[in-house]
Amino acid sequence: MKEHHISEPRINDRIRVAEVRLVGPNGEQVGIVRVEDALRLAQEADLDLVEVAPQARPPVCKLMDFGKFKYESDMKAREARRNQAHTVLKEIRLRLKIDPHDYGTKKGHVERFLKAGDKVKVMIMFRGREQSRPELGYRLLQRMAEDVKELGYVESSPKQDGRNMVMVIGPHKKKAEAKAELRRRRQTDEEVVVESGTAQVPAPGAPGQD
Repeated sequence: MKEHHISEPRINDRIRVAEVRLVGPNGEQVGIVRVEDALRLAQEADLDLVEVAPQARPPVCKLMDFGKFKYESDMKAREARRNQAHTVLKEIRLRLKIDPHDYGTKKGHVERFLKAGDKVKVMIMFRGREQSRPELGYRLLQRMAEDVKELGYVESSPKQDGRNMVMVIGPHKKKAEAKAELRRRRQTDEEVVVESGTAQVPAPGAPGQD
């Protein structure tokens, strides 16, 4: 039967050692004391005895409000997960004989993905005899990279894979930075809308009003 490891630290009477190196609630070093004395000090201060370094000899324990500590730790972990943003690999497909309007539309998609902090895989699909002209596909991908260079960089140079040629463009901005900027822009836009709406409403009896 496998032993289940407890991720949370041992506290109070779950600490089964003879002595501990005790740290006070404000980080002060109390020294090595018997675990009974450490538990008594915790009870007198209405705090918990928490084992913070079980591998140490003797183990290091600290006096703290474990419930408050656990709540704050959970909130920090939740905030970190919320702020964590994963880069997504988007895909755009081009034809070798693409017309200017379609190219502009595809380029707009690439720019939008890069602004959002995502990577973009740009793929050219060759048809029939087009496979014998890979240099044309390379030029088209290089053109795309040049057109969006202010937003992204070539992370993976154009490579031919069978009937396709692929290039990956990475964003200059990280995903988290892009999301934060988008939130700031939305907040600014909302403030402008509110101010504009307020300015459009004339005050009763204002000069120039009949």
